[in-house]
Amino acid sequence: MAKKKIIEVMDTSYRDGFQSVFGARVFMKDFMPTVQSAIDAGIRRFEMGGGARFQALFFYLNENAFDMMDEFRRVAGKDAILQTLARGVNYVGLDTGSREIIDLHARLFKKHGVTTIRNFDALNDARNLEYSAKAIKDAGLNHELTVTVMDLPPGCVGAHDAAFYEKTLKSFLDAGIPYDSVVFKDASGTANPRKVYETIAAARKLLGKETHIRYHTHETAGIGLACYLAAIEAGADGVDLDREPVSGGTAHTDILVMAHALRGSQFALGNHLGEELNLDKVLESEAILKEALKDYFIPPEATQVSAIIQYSPMPGGALTANTQMMRDNNCLDKFPSVIEQMREVVEKGGFGTSVTPVSQFYFQQAFNNVMFGKWKKIADGYGRMVLGYFGKTPVAPDPSIVKLASEQLNLPTTTESAIDIADRDEKKSSKWAKERLAENNLEINDENVFIVLACGDKGIKFLRGEAKGSVRLKSDAAPAAAKPLGGAEDFTIVVEGQTYFVKVAEGKIAELSAASGAQIAVDNASAPPPSGKTHIIAAPMPGNIIKIVKNVGDRVKNGELTLVIEAMKMENEVFSDVDGVISAINAPVGAKVQAGQALLTIAE
Repeated sequence: MAKKKIIEVMDTSYRDGFQSVFGARVFMKDFMPTVQSAIDAGIRRFEMGGGARFQALFFYLNENAFDMMDEFRRVAGKDAILQTLARGVNYVGLDTGSREIIDLHARLFKKHGVTTIRNFDALNDARNLEYSAKAIKDAGLNHELTVTVMDLPPGCVGAHDAAFYEKTLKSFLDAGIPYDSVVFKDASGTANPRKVYETIAAARKLLGKETHIRYHTHETAGIGLACYLAAIEAGADGVDLDREPVSGGTAHTDILVMAHALRGSQFALGNHLGEELNLDKVLESEAILKEALKDYFIPPEATQVSAIIQYSPMPGGALTANTQMMRDNNCLDKFPSVIEQMREVVEKGGFGTSVTPVSQFYFQQAFNNVMFGKWKKIADGYGRMVLGYFGKTPVAPDPSIVKLASEQLNLPTTTESAIDIADRDEKKSSKWAKERLAENNLEINDENVFIVLACGDKGIKFLRGEAKGSVRLKSDAAPAAAKPLGGAEDFTIVVEGQTYFVKVAEGKIAELSAASGAQIAVDNASAPPPSGKTHIIAAPMPGNIIKIVKNVGDRVKNGELTLVIEAMKMENEVFSDVDGVISAINAPVGAKVQAGQALLTIAE
């Protein structure tokens, strides 16, 4: 029997798997003891961090990502290939980084145990990969050059076919971008198997026999396994797989499922040393991982195949991260409507690949279209993308959307390199970060500088010990108890066209707040109505109050900024729509508010 070709597995459970199922929110103490079981099964390459598994540790877990990487290296040993994900000029943030930040990113990740950085640009703009690739290589790391992949919604043309990917790869090679391996990354799992085969076959001809080519996809649209088989048949050397319970659905094909699909073929799953995986040990490692994560809430959407994803491409990692945020903000009921809006948002945005940060821009714009009306409010990231501030989109964005974005964001279009623009921003310099650290009496070192640059105010809060965790554990969920007769109940009522949120307690109306009116304490409805004419600034969407720029007694003008709400990774500025004086602040900084809830009262 002929010797089988080894297809090298990268276990993505601990990065993309966690991101795709748990919105990246898994504590180090719970998963780290399971790594050894994967090593025992013969796995020697792991995706351990980067992507959303950098910021999420500071934002939601109150953990230091650098500590996590150090510990992963200690457990995995010196010979394991430990890989992280970077977003080109967006490194591990959602905004463009300066050259200084990108250099620091590569040096620090090397220092903390990384072997290889997979590096992509969601727009497939070679300019966005040139400097980051050089920084990665200069730091002594392997650079995995990435072409980002998806299918366009049915009926759309102009990009994302096999010829487009061949042209994209040629543009990277012509730009002289250094690489050690090449990967085609489909974060939404929407590329069809025929296109995958043609793309990998063309890449093999371009790159020759010696270049290591990988394929990466998700099961979200139900065709991940078929695409992996197509990629392998076309000449791919490696694939990215997960272990249960973070496999299938929004995550990747399970290692054991992939192994079963290859039975009787000329291929077998293994590692870079040419060794086949021990599948019995893989099965054992899956049981260990399931037990370790048994307390984590798995959203039902994370385990499902979704037929609508081919019409509205949404990456697995972004899908569950966004649904988790919508759960946290009590607006998950809007999710189907947001997904329906995705197709138009993708089409009019210029067909950038739906992978972070562009996937988040798409989602934020679709969210705004649902909450405010179609194209009434341009999301900042989406607007800057269509205006050119993140690079050149594969096709030109819709001119009417470009015009709206320019008007609403008060920005012109640009063709300037994104990294050149970032270099002029003082808030993207180590000098600015060091000043912030000094202001807060925090230690100034490279790691802290990078945390501030990548995480902003949330990074400062973490370093000050003020960060709060936000992880959905089953053990934290209070059991639903039946409400006692006569107990408090919440209602929404409409009076003469005005919506009110009412909390009724036994024997009295305990609280009344208008959707555009202030909270009013009433005892048996006998208190006199407030005197004078007042106006309420209400929350346009659910979210958290992160900044209030006016105080009680301050005079405010129509159109003047009053406060900022953070929702769905967006900072939404709330402006006054009347002239007057602030008479009450109804929701303090840090408060979680619902759409329509009173934020400020203004005496006219």
